Amino acid sequence: MASDLDISPSYVALMERNQRPVTAEILLRLAKAYKIDFSEFTADSGQDLVAQLRLAARDAIFTDIDLNAVDIADIAHSFPGFAEALLRLYTAYKEEQFALADRRQHTTNDGRPFEGDSIAAVRSFLAARKNYFPVLDTLSEKLAGRVSQGGGLPAFLQNEHGFKVRRLPAEVMSGSLRRLDWHRKELLLNEALDHSSQNFQMAQQLAYLEFENEIASTVAEGNFESQNSERLAHRAIAAYCAGAILMPYAAFAKAVEARRYDIDSLARFFGTSFEQTAHRLTTLQKPGHERVPFFFIKVDVAGNVSKRLNSGAFPFARHGGGCPLWTVHQVFTSPRRVVTQWMELPDGQRFFSIARTVHSGGGSHGLPSVDRAIAIVCEARYADRLVYASEHPQTHKPTPIGIACQLCQRTECTSRAEPPIGRQVLPDNYRRTEAPFGFSDA
Repeated sequence: MASDLDISPSYVALMERNQRPVTAEILLRLAKAYKIDFSEFTADSGQDLVAQLRLAARDAIFTDIDLNAVDIADIAHSFPGFAEALLRLYTAYKEEQFALADRRQHTTNDGRPFEGDSIAAVRSFLAARKNYFPVLDTLSEKLAGRVSQGGGLPAFLQNEHGFKVRRLPAEVMSGSLRRLDWHRKELLLNEALDHSSQNFQMAQQLAYLEFENEIASTVAEGNFESQNSERLAHRAIAAYCAGAILMPYAAFAKAVEARRYDIDSLARFFGTSFEQTAHRLTTLQKPGHERVPFFFIKVDVAGNVSKRLNSGAFPFARHGGGCPLWTVHQVFTSPRRVVTQWMELPDGQRFFSIARTVHSGGGSHGLPSVDRAIAIVCEARYADRLVYASEHPQTHKPTPIGIACQLCQRTECTSRAEPPIGRQVLPDNYRRTEAPFGFSDA
């Protein structure tokens, strides 16, 4: 190499050890001698490594270390192997924190597991696939075309499967929203359901009739340990198919861009509810036709999470939803109104949230009903594609939130309900902080 570049071997050794600069002249000699196209070295992989290191350096565990941007970039470029090793260790550390939070969340006070694990298993199954099932989506889209040509859902069920759709009073349905009567060949629907809910129930029943083998095969991929998990997954996949039948992928993906993800506008166009439409937005990850990846959460007024879906790599996909500073917990005071919010996690990641209450049940006097809140969240870099962000630009100061109290290191937070994992609580016999807990630095 020294001979090819017309320099001394010692100078080559010094450059290899980063003790001499690689000048523009040396670069030209390299390109000429070895026929190198330096455009190959301009990929974003180096910048991605720097960005990942900077994100990790913001963690509370490094707060007492001065890690400036120049040093981080120097490590990433000069010692990429070491940087990758550090990121693997950091990832393992965060995974252990999540695993510890999982164990605490899914055990009783005396350490025994409780039955909520079946729900956690199904959520992990959906999250691992980014809530996208290409085979079922394609089948559902084709079926939607057949349904449209066949005159709609009731006509299709009658002509193709021999089931007549009947709507019966709530007291006759005895607590059921939908029931398939094989003897009389009727699909019975609770007439208290609104139009979009009736359509969804018909679409879900049609999915069971048309795709039972495919749904069962998809569920089998989860290798669930309990029958509860299998049944919950089976229901979730059938609901996925129902959404894909009512909102076929190609048409829906085109509409979301044309309407800039306006959920109300999309719901009116497809005849679906606000929740059904928001749910469908989390499934648009077909290769080559991807749309904005969203995180979806549904909570009740007590903060219990009844649905959590994820089509991106969001840190609150497993434990998100517990921060009281998130507006998803505050929209109950303004029913049916869309509330937007910029949020920033302790590591500096920013997200854009769209939250609103949804109503279910009721339908006639005396029938029970319930209000829940839903929110869909995307990374800040996608927000300008949403109609909601034009009214709430990113120049607004973001709300500092945490994933969950036990995983959040914002020690000054006055809304904290419990201390974070690994932090020692200070005694308050001589000093009481404004925050519920005072912590040691280590």
